[in-house]
Amino acid sequence: MAIYTREEAKKILEKALSFSKADACEINLSGSNSGNIRYARNTVSTAGYRSTQSLAVQSSFGKKVGTATIDEFDDASLEKVVRRAEELAQLSPENPEFMSPLGPQEYDEAITYKEATANVTPEYRAEVANSSIVPAAAKDVTAAGFLDDSAQFSAMINSNGLFAYNQSTDVDFTVTMRTNDGTGSGWVTRDYNDISKFDADEASKTAIDKAVMSKEARAIEPGKYTVILEPAASIGLLQNMFRSFDARSADEGRSFMSAKEGGNKIGQKIVDERVNIWSDPLDPDVPTSTWNGAGQPLKKTSWIENGVVKNLAYSRYWAEKQGVDPVPFPSNGIMEGGDESLEDMIKGTKKGILVTRFWYIRSVDPQTLLYTGLTRDGTFYIENGEIKFPVKNFRFNESPIIMLNNLESLGQQVRVDGNLIPYMKIRDFTFTSLSDAV
Repeated sequence: MAIYTREEAKKILEKALSFSKADACEINLSGSNSGNIRYARNTVSTAGYRSTQSLAVQSSFGKKVGTATIDEFDDASLEKVVRRAEELAQLSPENPEFMSPLGPQEYDEAITYKEATANVTPEYRAEVANSSIVPAAAKDVTAAGFLDDSAQFSAMINSNGLFAYNQSTDVDFTVTMRTNDGTGSGWVTRDYNDISKFDADEASKTAIDKAVMSKEARAIEPGKYTVILEPAASIGLLQNMFRSFDARSADEGRSFMSAKEGGNKIGQKIVDERVNIWSDPLDPDVPTSTWNGAGQPLKKTSWIENGVVKNLAYSRYWAEKQGVDPVPFPSNGIMEGGDESLEDMIKGTKKGILVTRFWYIRSVDPQTLLYTGLTRDGTFYIENGEIKFPVKNFRFNESPIIMLNNLESLGQQVRVDGNLIPYMKIRDFTFTSLSDAV
């Protein structure tokens, strides 16, 4: 049993802290229970359950810091790990960017835990696999998927009086469907905190339909096309953009957010005015912990507002150096969408390409956020509001910044990888070559 209640976690942490002789001490305790099932070639291949727990002690003398971990929580073990962290601290060089632990903080009550997700059974996991395998076999398709569900907690305490605790649950599902003739492939991903929102039948059917539709794809010329990006496609580029929301790398001239005249781009318009991006740990669709690993409270924060950079993340060290308030890095990304469904967007497209997902994304130029990668698992040609035929996969060279400046329309939001991302129609998206991979 790895999930401790708030009271149980606090008792262990307080006991460990009582052994500290350092100038400052911070202790983190975490644990998780998780189950999974994997299937391939229309057959379950593995199923498992795992329970883990860990305690990490960070001790400091002045600016000298040492860290040690352990997974046994009796008094002797707790004292042993604290002593070890202190020994390592004494041997360490000074950290010039050391920040003293925070004092007591106030946190919003998180909404990340769902009992139903924590109580998923092996029988449920088997039914999820069955919901892919049986309909796939009926359509002459082979399924390969993975379901992972987990319940976890994290807690921290320090010598300056801070205590924080959070419990959460997650379920992640992906499945790839391949037609048995080897010419068609479909794929979906689903993730939730609340497993009652997960529909395995719907997800599997979507992937099967994509696989059957994508059989015998045709080659068309690379070039600039209007594209409809499903959220699972655009998230790969957008997440790379989210990672650039860092003030220090911008101020030091190392990122896209660096301003030509020095400093950063806060207050500058960088994308279409319809683009609004924020983070919110209390969003009911993508909730996260209300504190981060440094113990800082997480609040709703706007990052891009009407196309203008509103905030960048400031670590405590960099905020102090720059004379501003710290701004924690976002725990999720939420991009405002519109009312159009995917079907509506296809109907409104005279000529374009529908992209299910991107993969193998790699950086080409960090200063412009230019990336390259490939389409995969269902790419389709659209003409006069209808999907006409599947097309062979492309390699692309594109920047999320250029992409969001070439925005034609925004569709409904979908949760993907813990973020809320809308369907997007983009003009002049750059495909540079063809790929024979299915």
